[in-house]
Parts: sequence; structure tokens; C-alpha cells
Amino acid sequence: MKRTISSSAILLIALQAILLIPTTISTTKLVPADISKVKAWVAKNINDFNHRKANDSKGIPRIVLDELLASAEDRLRLIRVAKEGFADFTTISDALETIPKDNKRRTIIQIGGGEYREKITVKCNKPFITFYGDPMDIPKIVFNGTASQYGTIYSATVAVESDYFMAVNVAFVNSAPMPNVNRTGGQAVAMRISGDKAAFHNCKFIGFQDTLCDDRGRHFFKDCYVRGTVDFIFGNGKSLYLNTTIDSVAQGTGVITAQAREHVTEDSGFTFIHCNLTGLGNNTYLGRAWKQRPRVVFAYTYMGHLINDEGWSTWKFPERKGTVYYGEYKCSGPGSNSFGRVPYAKSLSKAEAKTFLSMTYINGNKWLIPPPRFP
Repeated sequence: MKRTISSSAILLIALQAILLIPTTISTTKLVPADISKVKAWVAKNINDFNHRKANDSKGIPRIVLDELLASAEDRLRLIRVAKEGFADFTTISDALETIPKDNKRRTIIQIGGGEYREKITVKCNKPFITFYGDPMDIPKIVFNGTASQYGTIYSATVAVESDYFMAVNVAFVNSAPMPNVNRTGGQAVAMRISGDKAAFHNCKFIGFQDTLCDDRGRHFFKDCYVRGTVDFIFGNGKSLYLNTTIDSVAQGTGVITAQAREHVTEDSGFTFIHCNLTGLGNNTYLGRAWKQRPRVVFAYTYMGHLINDEGWSTWKFPERKGTVYYGEYKCSGPGSNSFGRVPYAKSLSKAEAKTFLSMTYINGNKWLIPPPRFP
């Protein structure tokens, strides 16, 4: 009897060959000021961890990949989801159900193009999951949950509560209408990321108020797009956004960030490097003091006309002028003009900015790996 190998098995074998050697991004150098050099910088700083030892030839300790992550990357599982054609499942939710609790292997859910109307929660006991879409036909996960129905953070189209999550070439959409300023409960989250050590590559987050709940944990966003109106990147995560477009569609006053750091001891904050701030009008704030001690830094970022002169707001808490950490470093564009900036905003020196310009800001040298590459 002739035995055949399925296309899924062939693809998995190819993926295993590509990903057999766990890699991660070196953090010995700062992100370059010249955006044209960023791609090469990332490529140059990818190191092979399979051949690295605890110490180099001179006995100097090296930073090695997180052991749990390295083990998970050695044993891949591939699940295919598609609206039609060859697939294991037609919904992402059904695919997630097949992943065991306390999962210990990298499970890639390859999602075909089209729109998936689902409300998804990746539970905390299912780590090491990747959502992977085709960059030429990006899948959209869509739901219309609102705060009035579920509560703000539970309105998310996709909520990730597990660690080591990755998404590549996927759009997360909350299709609820733009909130009316005279009506409460219209906040609508597209993505809530509450797990630690998560990465998003070439993803889109589309909504209006409270689009992206960067809730808690360390996160990396690269080559992404975030659309919203008010507080559309919010939460208490410690995250780095690299080469990401942030698009305000506010019809009146807009606010990009509402970082939720409360106490001096909390190690959280948002850093935006080589990002592009675009959108409507001329009255959008970079951030407002939703909580007592927010920490937000923009570096090497283009700020369009949408950013107002003040730049930052304490919202309705003037006493927070002395507790916020709002910094800017070598930004450009009409919205970056320091004339008119609030006095509590910081124009950072090179020494002050250095902390925020490396992957070590999110300890990425221990867990951040490149996305999978399909043959």
C-alpha cells in the first residue's frame, strides 16, 4: 500500500528546518537613528542560539534564550484554518480548542485570508501560540463588542492572556461604531494583550476608543498599524513599538496613549521608535494622565499636523504634572515642534533616551525571536 505525506506534514517539515535553530535579537546596540538602517540592524543582530554556550571562548557569560521558549521552538505544531479550501478548521476558536492546557510546544495557527467573525480568548494556560496570516491576504478577526455589553477590557475581539504569544500578518478589528461623546459605554477593544513576552509583526489594530489594550507584560510591536480616536493605546504594559503607524481618526479631540502606571515601583511604560503619527485635525494629544505615573516616550518619530502644540495632558488631574514621565527624543514633523509644549514634558538628552532605545527595555534579548518564515 502506497503511503503519502500530506501537504501539512510537508509544510511542517519545512518549518522545522527553518526554525530548528532558535534565534533571538541581540541587544548590544541601540536602534539606529536612521530609519533606513533599522531593517539591516535587525537582520544583523539575529544570533544563532543553538550554537551558543553559557560562556564564550574567553569564559565571558552570554545571555541565552529563555529555556522554556527554546524548548517550545524545538517542537512545532501546525494547524491550518481557512474559510474555504484545504484546512483543519474553519474557525480560529475551534483550532484553539485542540491545543492542550499547559501547552509546551510552539503551535502555529496558519489563518487563511478573509474575515473571521469571532470573539476569541487565548487562555492563560495555553502559551506558545502563533497566529500567522498571509501578508498578501491578511486575515481579519472581527467582532463588535463594547464596554456597555462586556466591560471595557472584556469587549476585546481577541484577548490574549497567555505568555509567549505571537501574531504575524493579522488584522484585529472591533467593528463597533465610533462612540458618541454624549453616550457612555462605547469603548470597544480590538486586541487585549495581558500575557508576558508577546510579539506582533505586521499586524493591524482597528477600532475607535480604546482600540489596543496593552494591558500588562512585556510586548514588542514591529511594522504594525493602530487606528483609533481616544486612548487607543492604553494599559499598563511595558512595550516597544518599532516602525509602527499610529492613525488618529478623532473628529474632535484625540488622545493616542493612556498608559496606566500608578506607582514608582511599577516597571511599565510605552516606547515608540521610528513610528509615524498620522490622522485628522490638529488637536490630538500624545498621551494623557489616566493614571498617576504614566511613562511614555517617543523617539525618532514623525509627528504630523494632528498633534497639538501642548502635546500632552494631565486630563482632569493637574496635580499629576509632577508624577508623569512624558518624553520626546529627536522627533520630526510639524507636530514635534517643542514651542507650546507643556512644561512637564521632557525633551530627552541622549543619556536619558538611551534606556528606551534598546531591546533590553523589554528584556527582549532573552525572549524575542523572529517570526516564522513559510517556504
